[in-house]
Amino acid sequence: MPDGRVAVVTGGGSGIGAAAAHALAGDGWTVVVAGRRREALDVVVAACAELAGTLDAVPADVTDEAGVRRLFDTTVERHGRVDLLFNNAGVFPPATDIDALDLATWNRAVGVNLTGAFLCTREAFRIMRAQDPFGGRIINNGSVSAYAPRPRSIAYTATKHAINGLTKSTALDGRPYNIACGQIDVGNAGTDMMSGAASGMTQADGSVRAEPVMDAAEVGRAVRYMAALPLDANVLTMTIMATAMPFVGRG
Repeated sequence: MPDGRVAVVTGGGSGIGAAAAHALAGDGWTVVVAGRRREALDVVVAACAELAGTLDAVPADVTDEAGVRRLFDTTVERHGRVDLLFNNAGVFPPATDIDALDLATWNRAVGVNLTGAFLCTREAFRIMRAQDPFGGRIINNGSVSAYAPRPRSIAYTATKHAINGLTKSTALDGRPYNIACGQIDVGNAGTDMMSGAASGMTQADGSVRAEPVMDAAEVGRAVRYMAALPLDANVLTMTIMATAMPFVGRG
């Protein structure tokens, strides 16, 4: 990969987003970390003093169309181009029976997990197809829930299934413009979102059991690997998960 690589990471203020931002910066990327909370972004940036690349905090809400446009325009104004988008921003609503799920919670999950990913994809695509040299890579954060849902998680699961379609359509439509698109499906990374795993998660049989988790830094390293590929090679889907989590088999 050439020098001067520029990445945008959404949901970059904590968890997987922060881990990916640090992994990319360690590999020499300029990384624009985006998120709603400026204070959290500043903490992520401050931790990169010894990394080979650069982190640049740009507050943005992925559900705000105008704000997403500003995020990408700001990236180009400051750094010249966009070579990578990691669509990572997401929410995981509390476990709820389908008939008790309110529309506001459903809309919030769809707005952040799916519409937000689309809005960022649209802006990245706009820039990547027109820049010189043209092209780039988009990596979507899916979930093992895209293949095997947790109980009482219909909003989250539906959005992660939809990310599969977003990934494949972007991969197809990006071919003429040298835009690659892949998806990383994560299971039980040690983040605030998965903080309940150690104390117990509801299983398909109704029992509650603690589940193994892995270091979120491993997800960051996996994103770095996908990002480092030449644009004539692509990881369409990757699953990275805690080895002993109850995903494969009957649990």
